[in-house]
Amino acid sequence: MRSRAVVTLMVCGLLVAAAPAVSAAESPDRVYEITIHNLTEGQWFTPAAVATHRGSVDLFTVRRAATFEVKEIAENGNLDPMVGLLSTSRGVSDWAVVTSPIDPPPIGPGASVTFELTARPGARFLSWVSMLICTNDGFTGLDAVRLPQGVGTTRTFTTAGYDAGTEVNTEAWEDLVPPCAQLTGFGDQGGTGVSNPGLAEGGVIAMHPGIAGIADLVPDVHGWIDPVALVEVTRTG
Repeated sequence: MRSRAVVTLMVCGLLVAAAPAVSAAESPDRVYEITIHNLTEGQWFTPAAVATHRGSVDLFTVRRAATFEVKEIAENGNLDPMVGLLSTSRGVSDWAVVTSPIDPPPIGPGASVTFELTARPGARFLSWVSMLICTNDGFTGLDAVRLPQGVGTTRTFTTAGYDAGTEVNTEAWEDLVPPCAQLTGFGDQGGTGVSNPGLAEGGVIAMHPGIAGIADLVPDVHGWIDPVALVEVTRTG
């Protein structure tokens, strides 16, 4: 397993560290260039936790309960537990936490990030998780999609907005992470980067119902139409 980013990331504090490079002599057999495009007009994504891995690794599955690692990303923008999982899982070949190329670190509406991951023999899958920052427990990502095999070949994927099923969708500033209001022009409205047990939902991952405008969020600003992201994966070596 190769770790490409050893970081402490909290979306509320917007703290990130760049991933160290892997030398050519240390590289596994296959190299992939990956681009994530944020297709929304008002939703920011947290830095993306992305991994190449074997089939034994399962970051999330629709219609199943979210793992603690996904819950922490979807509710709080906290990538630390996912970093811990990716850095210790024997089934993970390569991983990174990918930030916006410009400040601030989250991936803004209409923005794209391009990066490189490698995959050793047997690691034929790619997964990704990012929080939809202006939601209670929304996220997007890829669930173990197959990597392209031939050099020069590209696979393209679109992703939907998912609801982790772990927190009630109050859409209230006090229950959202502070960067939601800050990044979307509403100033400092408070908020929290920790889970509120009183809002625990106990559900399963499902398609996100979208922004209803029941409290502080504005559908025309914070809403979206699926797909929320486009992902291009090209094998380059």
